[in-house]
Amino acid sequence: GDILKANRKKLQIAMAQACMNTEDVQKVSELPRPTLNNVITGRNVRPGTLGRVAKALGCKVTEILED
Repeated sequence: GDILKANRKKLQIAMAQACMNTEDVQKVSELPRPTLNNVITGRNVRPGTLGRVAKALGCKVTEILED
């Protein structure tokens, strides 16, 4: 199926802008920690997973997407 990757640097910037740490993102996105870790380490994840992270951060998916 479809897979997407977060850009680690862009993700860190989005987290900084939202004043959120990993724990905050996990609580708001309600993703399992291993899944969130996959996003943070730039592994392939499902679009919905990346969507939940972007929503938790209040940003667009394109803002944290690996080009």
